[in-house]
Amino acid sequence: MKFEDLLSEINGFGRFQKMVLCINFFGRFSLACHFLLGNFIAVIPSHHCSISSLDVDEIFENLTQEERLTVSIPVQDDGTPASCHMFSYPQFHLLSNFSSPSEVAVVQCQNGWEYDNSTFISTLATQWDLVCDKRALSRLTTTIFFIGVMFGAAAFGSLSAMFGRKPMLLVSHMLGMGFGLCSAFSSSFIMFAVLRFFTGFTITGSVIISTILNVEWVSIKHRKLVGVIDSLSWTFAFMSFPLVAYFIRDWRWLTVAISLPTVTAIITWWWVPESARWLIANGRVDKAHYYLHKCAVMNRKKEVVVSIKPENLAKIIVIDRGNRKYSYLDLVRTPKMRKLALLTGITWFAVATVAYGISFNISSFGLNRYLTQFVYGAIEIPAKLSIYYLLDKFGRRITQAGSLLFVGISLMINIFIPKGEICPLTYCCSATSFGTVILYSSELYPTVVRQNGMGYNSFVARLGVSVAPLILLSDDVWNHFSQVILSSLGLSAAFVAYLLPETRGRCLPETIEDVEGIRYGYVEKLSSLGN
Repeated sequence: MKFEDLLSEINGFGRFQKMVLCINFFGRFSLACHFLLGNFIAVIPSHHCSISSLDVDEIFENLTQEERLTVSIPVQDDGTPASCHMFSYPQFHLLSNFSSPSEVAVVQCQNGWEYDNSTFISTLATQWDLVCDKRALSRLTTTIFFIGVMFGAAAFGSLSAMFGRKPMLLVSHMLGMGFGLCSAFSSSFIMFAVLRFFTGFTITGSVIISTILNVEWVSIKHRKLVGVIDSLSWTFAFMSFPLVAYFIRDWRWLTVAISLPTVTAIITWWWVPESARWLIANGRVDKAHYYLHKCAVMNRKKEVVVSIKPENLAKIIVIDRGNRKYSYLDLVRTPKMRKLALLTGITWFAVATVAYGISFNISSFGLNRYLTQFVYGAIEIPAKLSIYYLLDKFGRRITQAGSLLFVGISLMINIFIPKGEICPLTYCCSATSFGTVILYSSELYPTVVRQNGMGYNSFVARLGVSVAPLILLSDDVWNHFSQVILSSLGLSAAFVAYLLPETRGRCLPETIEDVEGIRYGYVEKLSSLGN
């Protein structure tokens, strides 16, 4: 008997699986919001030099605010006050329409800045004056966060493979919330940047672990449905976050607001089961039998597990149970695993780089920041719902390769038409590729290194996220350079993804031998890599 057979007998998508799916669905709300947080707290509002140093003896007392700015701040080409310079002394003669400020000496801001607080009460820029020469520091916090996510993915992938999915999920929830709340009360920019790194490092464990738990507890025919629902949890957060940000315009309280919901995830963690596959693979058959019995009772299939003894579970996943410990090195020790790691790594890097390259360079439809974010969250709904049909009709490989191909083509077309015209279509295809790759990869890796494999892929993906802003800077060389790069990545990754094996309707591999095709009796193994 295979594990999938046992799952089918106790109902592979019963009340137990739905409970796990719901808990994990809402449990990752904070993570998705933290991914978008920089779009709102790192905003640099309109600003100009503080003119208080020029108002000696209240000489501006009889002037309107507009007149005060006229005599104190030079005007830019677009007619707005300069952001980083001021006159060294008041230029009252500029109040005359016939005067020209071209010969007037200017200096850098002497006494701080004044900010436009009409949209945001407080941001990182207004808190620590991250403008002018320090302008890049505000956006740097987003890069620092994703670097933390990158290393956290690798760390939690390994730790959850060693110590189990459930305990490391709790560690991720608690530390992620802790660092998130602490960052909201940072007293300096350095302190905030460090805490953002550790927030990203710890909170990323929740997504890669919950994804694996969802996949490992459902039957073959329901994996695509779980993959779609799992992906929609991000969409739910992406659409909800702008609403939260609209009503909370102070960066500190906004950070608190998106970190606190993790309390719910911590409370509901007590109902999250450990992966029975992982327990059996690690020789803990008694604990696996406990969770399988719990699943059967909740799904009203108790009689099935009663007939199965714990010692019989050991025969489901046959591995060497000596002192064998699996690590990231096992992803490259054998030929087919090595090829699998290479192909999935390239695919994840391209998917993430293209997706965030599009998101960071998103067109606004003429809407404000909040509506724009909501609209692009809403665009993901039809894209991800289509995954359910596409995975069933065409399979994982064609869906993955096809969505990347369409992303690459649409980005290439976008070069020849007004910027932003087909961005919704591009974003839709990108969302489909991202939703597919998560489920697809979790089905490709065997149980004994599945968490390592997902950790490695997530690490590579966050590397791509970190590279995306640098690619967008290439537009300074040529206006469409970034789109050429992103299009090339999408087209290349489409070819790479097509080289991966199909997993539709197949049992999840349990051991490395299953992937290599050398374990005796493994009839429904994955097709050979490259076929």
